[in-house]
Amino acid sequence: MAKIIAIYQQPADAAVFDDYYFNKHVPLAKTIPGLRSYEVTRGDVMGMAGKHGAYLVAILEFESMSAIQAALTSPQGQAVAADLANFAGAGVDLMMSETRLV
Repeated sequence: MAKIIAIYQQPADAAVFDDYYFNKHVPLAKTIPGLRSYEVTRGDVMGMAGKHGAYLVAILEFESMSAIQAALTSPQGQAVAADLANFAGAGVDLMMSETRLV
């Protein structure tokens, strides 16, 4: 397995972010070829010292890193990447890696 982890920072207006993210970005992202699952945090993102600075964390699962590369270079992947500018003005950190169960 391989995953993309997207960590979105606190938006200026959470309601506007949520509306765009769940009604436009998520449906667009679900068209990415090879996407096996898509999960997001619900409620506050917590750290060891309490509420974390991150607003929302999304985890997208694929079969492998090569599947992620194919997904990101697809027209749908390019459209999803371009869409970030429409709602993630506070910033988003994207990480990807092979994963394994231990």
